[in-house]
Amino acid sequence: MVAQAEVSEAEIDRVFHALATATRRDILRRTISEEQSVSTLAGDYDMSFAAVQKHVAVLEAAGLIIKRAEGRERLVRANPEMIARARALLARYEEMWRARVSRLDELLLEDNERD
Repeated sequence: MVAQAEVSEAEIDRVFHALATATRRDILRRTISEEQSVSTLAGDYDMSFAAVQKHVAVLEAAGLIIKRAEGRERLVRANPEMIARARALLARYEEMWRARVSRLDELLLEDNERD
């Protein structure tokens, strides 16, 4: 399977929305190392099972986790492909800003040399 390189605007919006909440970031962090049931995840938060399910649904809609059924349980694990795509997007933003800061440094240096 070939990973899709570009992330659409809608995907970007869903990823950043999903990562905007500490609980969802924690769920993602916990499911990177191992697959976990939604019930196990819910047991560690001071909120209802339904609230945790909603957080999982947001992460799933963003493609950051994959959910599957095993008997009566719903198991979730992080989706490394989408995480890699989001990381690549952030790296491009970082590269763009570093280039802008470097250009600003050059302009300031040129300005100081004229004085």
